Amino acid sequence: MRRPMLMLVSALFALGLLAESGEAQSKIRVVASLPDLKVLSEAVGGDLVEVDSLARGDQNAHDIEIRPSLMLRLRRADLLVRNGLGLDFWAEPLILGAHNPKILPGAAGYVDASSGVPVLGVLTGRVDRSLGDVHPEGNPHFTLDPLMAPIVSANIVAGLRRVAPQHAALFEARRKEFLERLQEAMARWQKLLAPFKGTKVVTYHDNRLYFLQRFGLELAGTVEDKPGIPPSPGHLASLIRAMKEQKVRLLIADPFSDRKVAELVAREGGAKLLVLPSAVGGVKGITSYFDLFEHQVREIAEASQ
Repeated sequence: MRRPMLMLVSALFALGLLAESGEAQSKIRVVASLPDLKVLSEAVGGDLVEVDSLARGDQNAHDIEIRPSLMLRLRRADLLVRNGLGLDFWAEPLILGAHNPKILPGAAGYVDASSGVPVLGVLTGRVDRSLGDVHPEGNPHFTLDPLMAPIVSANIVAGLRRVAPQHAALFEARRKEFLERLQEAMARWQKLLAPFKGTKVVTYHDNRLYFLQRFGLELAGTVEDKPGIPPSPGHLASLIRAMKEQKVRLLIADPFSDRKVAELVAREGGAKLLVLPSAVGGVKGITSYFDLFEHQVREIAEASQ
């Protein structure tokens, strides 16, 4: 009796594995370069997609280590969603190393999320590495403006439609539902920050330009005088003087910023220090696009009172 029973259990287990495997294979494998793009892909793709991110939210998006495991994710991908504007430049060797023709630039499975975005901070004149981690095409941190989501999600849906045209109507329906929820949340966020329009803010890195402009806050300077390079003592002294003169109320740093430098500048400049995530997953509990803005807006509103 035991042998037939073992054979039956083994057969059922095998069928379960096959069913699970078939279900996994039926999903569209999406790889996003950054976690914000991951959650936006999940929002429009729903249970039809299986999405992974090459970077984590608590990492500096400018400095991601190139690892074979990331190439393996890309090798299996049906769709790649990139930030563009030079932010995820480190993805280039990963794409080439993955040997996946489906996700090469120009292929059906390649999405540049920045396509059509009204870019801020486009540089003019001479641009080279002596200026730091600069982006000649413009500031690449557009996902920190909630109202860039309609453009970004449209780019993602276009890519999903190319690789799975049979689900086009569902992708569009999910995008519509997501944007309706976002519009409702946006009204709440704008109401919370409306009393603080014009508030002067210093950021550690120049990665909140879109966020500040959207909510009517004013960028008064950055701790880094050259992006991605530790600030010089002279720049910090000048920044602190300017903060006092302009009565800057807030300094916003990222979890991966140099905390001691941020604390020094905030203390000497007379500002409150807020350490806020700049991406989904940047701190514990921030697991959705809505979480990211709800947390930031409420923290800024509270600190500005």
